[in-house]
Amino acid sequence: MAENQNTEWKESWRDEYLKWICGFANAQGGKIYIGTDDNGNVIGVQDSKKLMEDIPNKVRDILGIIVDVNLQTQDGKDTIEICVSPSSYPVNYKGEYHYRSGSTKQLLRGAALTEFLLSKTGYKWDAVPVDGVKVEDLDKESFDIFRREALRSGRMTEEDLNMSNEQLLDNLGLLEQGKLKRAAILLFHRNPEKWVTGAYIKIGYFGEGSDLRYQDEIHGSLFIQADRVIELIYLKYMKAMISYDNVTRIETYPLPKAAVREAVYNAIIHSNYAALVPIQIRIHEDAVYISNDCVFPVGWTVETLMERHRSQPYNPNIANGFFRAGYVEAWGRGIEKICEVCKEHGVPVPEYTLHLEDIMVKFVSLRQQNVLNDQNVLINDPLNVLLEEMVLSAIRENPHITQAQLSQKLNRSDRQIRRVIKELREKGIIERIGSRKTGQWGVK
Repeated sequence: MAENQNTEWKESWRDEYLKWICGFANAQGGKIYIGTDDNGNVIGVQDSKKLMEDIPNKVRDILGIIVDVNLQTQDGKDTIEICVSPSSYPVNYKGEYHYRSGSTKQLLRGAALTEFLLSKTGYKWDAVPVDGVKVEDLDKESFDIFRREALRSGRMTEEDLNMSNEQLLDNLGLLEQGKLKRAAILLFHRNPEKWVTGAYIKIGYFGEGSDLRYQDEIHGSLFIQADRVIELIYLKYMKAMISYDNVTRIETYPLPKAAVREAVYNAIIHSNYAALVPIQIRIHEDAVYISNDCVFPVGWTVETLMERHRSQPYNPNIANGFFRAGYVEAWGRGIEKICEVCKEHGVPVPEYTLHLEDIMVKFVSLRQQNVLNDQNVLINDPLNVLLEEMVLSAIRENPHITQAQLSQKLNRSDRQIRRVIKELREKGIIERIGSRKTGQWGVK
């Protein structure tokens, strides 16, 4: 039998293996076999009688727990089995907290250690009470937003909402023995960064590579951030293609608003605010990246996210506030909904990348989803076809118009205009008559 999350083989005893016992106790428990090689073959141990006394005493004195230590004999060779039960409280080895994950032992640090200690003591990070903050210190606008959205969504009735702010917080489970929880401050305080640095959202528009063109920061309570972030993205950062059905103006965005909204709200709800790093949204001409620090449930992978799964919010109190406001569901269907909306909109489902302490979701817009031809130019793109028609219309109106003027007139980037002009010339639809500076465009 190979080593796994519950089994460890050791040829001989060393006191440093107390760290492995610590790791098993902090995880799911397990067994350590002394006197076996890495393949589980018995090689035996010397002084087994002495070890039978030393090991349980050292475990008790250094780790503060009791383990079963059993003597086993096979083919005349002694081995020792150490059985470690999972501990209901954090176990440390000389101030270090170790954790068994898979077939490895990990030393917990930073956010992982904070989450581990909170989970072992029964508190989630967002449920910890905060001293020195009163209900009167919270923000009226944030309560107004919550009441408006909760009533609109039907998650709460007008009778439910017709109460004082303190009663509302108590009903939402955001008070602990009269003290506000961290979640209450994040959801309803005008300046939560006074207690949680990094509790805001950064948005940046990027050109080629790392070329940052412009950026914004959205501060305030999480309800204020949620109320403003999507509109800001679609009003300032995403450019819609304009078309007309008779006199009706139609705006077609490269990404569906419902999918991006769900992804941003997921980031707000599940962000590991203890890492003190803001949620970051990078917007490019052809893609959008949303990333946030997070602590995943043990054993979860990107594949787990993409499958049907039950809801396990990292910040359950924040998640409940957003659920009551009607912003999200409570069934772990967020990513499933995002994928459905993207398919309906005709764009690829998003790509999720899980790093050590953060997660990033990438949306690819309509402009990049289609097959490239041998000149690396997009084909069969409805938005591209629409832009071609707009360029042709502008050229017919003014044959002397320059590419820079087209870019300004159509509210498109220079790169997009150059690409469309190149496509139209290669298709033989337009031609350049005369010199580059004094000539004009001809439409065939």
